Amino acid sequence: MFSLRTVARGVPGFRAFSTARRLQSELAYQVFGEENGQAVRDPILILHGLFGSKQNNRSIGKALARDLKCQIFALDLRNHGHSFHAPEHNYGAMAEDVQKFIKQQNLDKCVLIGHSMGAKAAMAVALRAPERVSALIPVDNAPVNAALKSDFPKYVRGMQKIEAAKVSKQSDANKILEDYEESLPIRQFLLTNLIRSEEDNTLKFRVPLSVIGGSLDHMADFPFEESDNLHYDGPTLFVRGTKSKYVSDDTVPAIKKFFPNAQIVDVEAGHWLISENPEAFRQANRRPSLEPIDHVAKTHLIMVPPEMAHLEINGSHGES
Repeated sequence: MFSLRTVARGVPGFRAFSTARRLQSELAYQVFGEENGQAVRDPILILHGLFGSKQNNRSIGKALARDLKCQIFALDLRNHGHSFHAPEHNYGAMAEDVQKFIKQQNLDKCVLIGHSMGAKAAMAVALRAPERVSALIPVDNAPVNAALKSDFPKYVRGMQKIEAAKVSKQSDANKILEDYEESLPIRQFLLTNLIRSEEDNTLKFRVPLSVIGGSLDHMADFPFEESDNLHYDGPTLFVRGTKSKYVSDDTVPAIKKFFPNAQIVDVEAGHWLISENPEAFRQANRRPSLEPIDHVAKTHLIMVPPEMAHLEINGSHGES
């Protein structure tokens, strides 16, 4: 039986948990698929990227739940979506949040899928609690410290300019953002974070811009060093875009150090490979070279349906 539950907001026709029952430090989420005890595979947790939310992963969550007959949890990471705001925004804190979520949901083991920021958070969870992760799929990010694209501070400045202008129409917000980003898909993606203030009916952003802006350097970091001698030995699939610089060949030694059983699959696309080249992404996850890895990897890493293209908002290129 297909079911949808959401912590943050009820959806007509589906059972929902009340937000009043969610503690301040708990992550908001949506869950799709089989009830506990009926699922035939470990549950999958999907982690979004910077400025994203669980809403981005509704399509893939439904598709995976239907095709894999397991529970899919689409999470809002801290300072995003309907989850709590906190002054600390780094991968160590995000990993701890996800570990608490796994415990709160009484999950023995789970598969982690994450894109960009969500990929590094997923990697951190796997290294901190390898016994709770049955398989790992980081999408276009690597376990290294790297310079963050200069676009992101610019995005934050533009979003702050919108709040300062106290606009009431999204078209006005978009007009302001044009001075900071020429790409309409990126602007549309960033503007999905707009909400209306109950105080003065103006538009503001759901994400705490001061916290995000002050944490951008942390988003380029990875919380562990190779000298820490941490590793996750479970089945791991790194999917990278050939036109993206996030997972260069220079990062492969670090990948192999932290994740000895990792395989790396190239997709002809940029950082937004899932929306740019969905069919190639699907085929990459069904390559014969993946056959030798164990049953968990086969069921969770190979059986990726065409709907995987909707892991992020189609056409959006503004998340990290």
